[in-house]
Amino acid sequence: MIIIGCDFHTRYQQIAMMDTETGELVERRLEHENGEARAFYASLPKPVVVGMEATGYAQWFERMLAEFGHELWIGHASEIRAGVVRKQKTDARDALHLLHLLLEKRFPRIWIPSPAERDTRQLLRHRHKLVCFRVSVKNQLHALAMSQGVCRKKKLFTARGREVLEKLSLGPWARRRCQELLGMLDQLNTVIDELDRAVQQQAESHAEAARLMRHPGVGPVTALAFVLTLGPVTRFRRSKHVVSYLGLNPKERSSGGKQRTSTISKQGNTMMRWLLVEAAQTAARYDPELLRLYQRLKFRRGANVAKVAIARKLAVKLYWMLRATASCAQLAPMQGSSRGTLVPQAGSSF
Repeated sequence: MIIIGCDFHTRYQQIAMMDTETGELVERRLEHENGEARAFYASLPKPVVVGMEATGYAQWFERMLAEFGHELWIGHASEIRAGVVRKQKTDARDALHLLHLLLEKRFPRIWIPSPAERDTRQLLRHRHKLVCFRVSVKNQLHALAMSQGVCRKKKLFTARGREVLEKLSLGPWARRRCQELLGMLDQLNTVIDELDRAVQQQAESHAEAARLMRHPGVGPVTALAFVLTLGPVTRFRRSKHVVSYLGLNPKERSSGGKQRTSTISKQGNTMMRWLLVEAAQTAARYDPELLRLYQRLKFRRGANVAKVAIARKLAVKLYWMLRATASCAQLAPMQGSSRGTLVPQAGSSF
């Protein structure tokens, strides 16, 4: 059997390959654009196991290995790097380190979403980026209006507010800027509405996302993103693992009997945290428990801390909604145990 540690880059890759039957070790650099990498993997006899760090630029490489019948293992990048003691870092050393982890059965393999799930993630990511662009356009229009003494906040983007914007006394270039921003806003609204309908359709066709939409304040975007971010809920044995996975747990440096905590770690998916904070503020209007938590923390720690706290609480509630419907066979190893090791988590992003 052939095992390969692959230090993957956008234009090339450095590999360390070992044949477990003969013990032969080969170190080599493979270029991508000239087809050298494709020809090399096509010439290898099956089965071949390739291990590499998680990256967002290797989807073509995954498809190519699957085409040739080889197995690809994706590893948690931070855990892989944490196992390196020496301060010297080169491509050859990284490839050899990956190979050693594979041979010693210490490779921190992570969960990888299916191609269909990845494509749906792109839908959510695309919508999120366009919403951010729309916010930027609205802020610019609001700034133009305030420069002329008009401050109407959200009412500026109603039909009557549109008339006010078009009648502002502006210079030639400021007028052109205002008109083009209004045109961009109309285009963005049209595209975002179309994407909203697509997200609604995807969420309703997904059983788990449709279940999460029953929670007050959780719409199709948040529900679908939560399901696609977590993947199989059985990967997480406890709710605190989900909170840590999403980056909503506090950073901690405790030692010598003293506990020191600070802001949240922010190690998870940024868009998912943003969606949870937005959804939690809406959910707090309908959920008495979330509302009490928000009001208490807002009085003690301020509004920003309270928003993040109810977002964490909402994430825990959504996790238990998913876990409560998981099959008994999947959850059998977890029953009767409040502690346990965390199932390897995913390092891939949207």
